[in-house]
Amino acid sequence: MPGKNRSVYHDLKLKVWLDGKIIRYADANVPILTHSLQYGSGIFEGIRAYATDRGTAIFRLSDHVARLIRSMKIYSIMPNYTQKELEKAIVQVVKANGLKPCYIRPFIFYNSDKIGIATYGKETSTFIAAVPFGDYYGAGTTKGIRCKVSSWRRINSSILPVEAKASGNYINSIIAGNEAKASGFDETILLSYNGYVAEGAADNIFIVKGGRLVTPNASADILIGVTRDTIIKIAESIGIIVEERETHKEELYSADEVFLCGTAAEITPVVNVDGISIGNGRPGPITKLLANNYKSIVTGHNEEFADWLTYVK
Repeated sequence: MPGKNRSVYHDLKLKVWLDGKIIRYADANVPILTHSLQYGSGIFEGIRAYATDRGTAIFRLSDHVARLIRSMKIYSIMPNYTQKELEKAIVQVVKANGLKPCYIRPFIFYNSDKIGIATYGKETSTFIAAVPFGDYYGAGTTKGIRCKVSSWRRINSSILPVEAKASGNYINSIIAGNEAKASGFDETILLSYNGYVAEGAADNIFIVKGGRLVTPNASADILIGVTRDTIIKIAESIGIIVEERETHKEELYSADEVFLCGTAAEITPVVNVDGISIGNGRPGPITKLLANNYKSIVTGHNEEFADWLTYVK
């Protein structure tokens, strides 16, 4: 029936954090005319927690919350809570739901339902949810996915601040992703306005050439991902050279390996781009090596990066 609640989480009896209080997910309601729903003016983050031998651990919590606050500053949104208060609230939500592996979504939104684009003087609300979550690309997370280079270009900083993780920015990703899926591919890859490789719909991208990692730099108007930074640090720790530079589209086709990375995607091999097989058409050895190291870190089995984990107690 039209208007029926179709929430996939409604029956899980999840608890969320809204403006300082833990409440039922089913009770976290806002008016349909809320500004951030109408105009895409929300700011959000995506964070993962993992099951470890010491209990549930949230990965790079402080780095994600710091980026959330930076995104707010770019959009002239005054935080209602300090970084430490937000980190504490996130831990509280994960604990309240008794979740082990989960995906965490902090969301800052304008709660005014007054018609009008201007946000100056409007109050915001802070919402935090934690939900069960598995492999973002299903079997493709390990077996590899097929990507299409989009005919749509990545937005750039002369249009919208790409450094901010803002809701409205992702309309660009949605239209490009729909194009790819309508063409029979799993995911999209966007080019920058200048024609260089930028990123996936919601992922950063790496290619492997001659044993080196190559990833687009900030000039391609990418979102500087926390997982991207993680991959760079892991690679450097095991002696893999990383180049951050402008990357031509044809380098995707001739790469030895290609993979996407992000909080949701983790490390996802790309085995085909625009119908062209990458390498031998299967996930490559360096992608597998990095993925294994990543999994070891997030599950608490690598002491070198132990400070990236915040345990839920």
